[in-house]
Amino acid sequence: MAFPQEVLAEEEELVLHLRPHWKSAIRPGLIVALAVVVSTVAWVMLPTNEGGRIGFGVVALIMLYQGVRYGVTPLVKWRCTHYVLTSERILLQDGVIARERRDLPLNRVNDHVVNQSVLDRVFGSGTLKVDSIGEQAVLLAAVPRAQSVQTLLYELIEQDRLRHPEDEEEEEEPELPVQQRRGLFRRQAKN
Repeated sequence: MAFPQEVLAEEEELVLHLRPHWKSAIRPGLIVALAVVVSTVAWVMLPTNEGGRIGFGVVALIMLYQGVRYGVTPLVKWRCTHYVLTSERILLQDGVIARERRDLPLNRVNDHVVNQSVLDRVFGSGTLKVDSIGEQAVLLAAVPRAQSVQTLLYELIEQDRLRHPEDEEEEEEPELPVQQRRGLFRRQAKN
């Protein structure tokens, strides 16, 4: 599913659209499969009398709850999570019914770090933490090809700085002349 173009600004270009790595769907998928297997075994193994039907109903309800809560819900959340890199910003969108979207302009990014566990290295995924000016930080969990995404992010930040050099020029505080300094370390004007 492509990311909707109406979310992007006029001259903004979509560079990369990702979802969390498919390894994030393994555990919920196994839980759904386990719930189906346990329900099937209970149906086959329990007697066909009234007690067996009640026992099967209890097992089926428990497995239905576990399968939906720990299997289907995380799978749907995984499917509805988007990581988008554009020429201007980083977009994170998630949510099934109510959507939440966070934008982080590239010109505000201070630092980006990739963390990979041993399992992440096997799958080629990782967690990308992007720190920005102020207290805002973004955590992209289970990013596929995490190191490549980090390199691409670095390139996008550098391109953004080249496109908007005026953002780099911060107003520097003018240095006060020596005689006007205040505080413990002021110098005395020589006559």
